[in-house]
Formats: sequence, structure tokens, C-alpha cells
Amino acid sequence: MKRIFFIALISGITITTSAQTVDLRRKIEVSGSAETEVTPDIIHVGISLKEHYRDNANKKKVDIEDLEKQLYSAVISAGIPKENFTINNISSYNYSWEKKKNPDFLARKQYRIKVTDLNKFNQILNGIDSKAIEYTNIESYDYSKIESLKRDLKIKALQAAKDKASFLAEAVNDKVGDAIEIQEINNEVYPQPYYRANVMMMDKASVAESAPVPDIDFKKIKLNYQMRAIFELK
Repeated sequence: MKRIFFIALISGITITTSAQTVDLRRKIEVSGSAETEVTPDIIHVGISLKEHYRDNANKKKVDIEDLEKQLYSAVISAGIPKENFTINNISSYNYSWEKKKNPDFLARKQYRIKVTDLNKFNQILNGIDSKAIEYTNIESYDYSKIESLKRDLKIKALQAAKDKASFLAEAVNDKVGDAIEIQEINNEVYPQPYYRANVMMMDKASVAESAPVPDIDFKKIKLNYQMRAIFELK
């Protein structure tokens, strides 16, 4: 019984002591931010090719195999590594059977090309039969040194927070001491790409006219990081 009472007494003292522990340090809480903009250097572009007829009588068909060879040649000529050129989808995976069933069947294939410069993609499009291009689109984009850039921005944001705390403390004749608490505020947002000529969808009229491929302005990736910090005042 005495042992139980002794344990209960110690527990009560511990709880009381913990409850009475108050952080009496004088503190200042601030936030800092840092941002930058970078141009994406990893861009995955999609392109869809479709068989078509060379003549109005619909007798001389351009086969998808020939169009694929044409695209591959344009990709290599633009200096794009062959491993950056892949097939995304085949609209009819068994189009040989479809052709036998329906002689007028037009096969389609979708491809994905990884480029580091959209001007290279323009060069590729200029090397392809314009009538074969059903559409193009940008599927995704990134920046090769994004992780290193994020780290640097977070450091700069934290330094900005400390600078803010320092001049605010000096205004009341205090000095900033060690950091008591640091918190990252993540507000990372990637912008959507935009084009000088809206989207790069090519309708039949523009393809028939063999219009030149429009220049593309790619919106930069804007990164902004905020850090919250609490510093002790001396």
C-alpha cells in the first residue's frame, strides 16, 4: 500500500512540475520569402500522325510506317537522342487487320518526344509532311536542376526571415539569438504552359495550307518559398 502511495506521489509531483514549466524566453516570430523564375529545360511533347492520301481521288495513301520513318529522321536530324523518342499510343493496335477489313481505314499513331528547346520541336515539325500531323501538345515540363534550386530558395527565405527579425529587434534595442523554431511554408505552384498562337492544334484547313509552325513562348516556372521562424531575443 505504501509502495502504491509512493508511486502515486511521484507521478503527482512530475505532473505538477511539467504543468508549471513555462518558456519565459523573449521571442520574435517572423517569416521570410524568396522566389525566382526559370525556363523549363525538360519538355515532353506529344504528336499524333495520321495516314492520308496524296491525291484527291483517295488512291495514293501515305502509310503510317512511312510517316513514322519520316518523323524519326526529323528527330535525329534535330539532334534529339533516339531514346527521347517513344511511341505513346496506337489508335488501332491491329491496324493491319483493319486495313484488310476496310481499305479506306486511316491508321494513327501518337508519339512522345523529349526536348530541351522548343525550337528543336519546330525543326522536327518542319521536317514532316504537314498533312500527316493530326495534332501536337505539350504533355509535361520540368527544370533539370529544380531540387537544387528549391534548396537554395529555402535557405534564402530563412536568411530573409532572420534579417527581418534582426532589424525589427534593433528597433527596440534588442538582438536576435538562436532560432527556437523553423517551419517551411510550401506554396509551390507550377504554371501551365501557354503558346503565342494559343494551342498547337492543327485543323484541316491550316494543314492543307501547310502553314509554318508558330513560334512558341513557354512560360517560365516561378518558384516561391516561405519560411516561418521564431528567434530568441537577447
